[in-house]
Amino acid sequence: MAVNGVLLRTGVPTEYRFGGVLEVRNSKPRRFVAIINYGGTSLDPSEQYIRAKMTSVNQAAKTGNGKMLAVFRIIPGPARAIVEETVALLKEAGIHGVYALGNVSKPICQIPVGLNQVGMILFAGLSPLAAAVEAGIEVENIAESGLIDYQQLQSFRRL
Repeated sequence: MAVNGVLLRTGVPTEYRFGGVLEVRNSKPRRFVAIINYGGTSLDPSEQYIRAKMTSVNQAAKTGNGKMLAVFRIIPGPARAIVEETVALLKEAGIHGVYALGNVSKPICQIPVGLNQVGMILFAGLSPLAAAVEAGIEVENIAESGLIDYQQLQSFRRL
């Protein structure tokens, strides 16, 4: 996800907490209805939720109500302003990966964070895949992780 690389570049450390299914109401994040802690699995949580047919990404996109794939991260409280600025710049560039940014030491979507920490909810990269599966399209995904030069990426519309 482009957001990860940009935050790394700005020097903001992030701690991955979990991947989950986020309930959305009126286009606003409400709560996580399922989570898998990254520290407790070698499997990609999003892939598991897609296989279990636990999402309604299409409905969330069309009506503002549904269940989306999301990632929960923690950032240090003092970095919140930097993240806000960075997210605004990303949005100007057409990259909308950060769904919600919490406040220092305050829960977000019913998930508590520690003292001087901020919760951050990002769209999961496999959300388009979940939407395809919901539409009845058979897909195969093989999760990998790593960095790639942004210039090597292609628009999915050209594929």
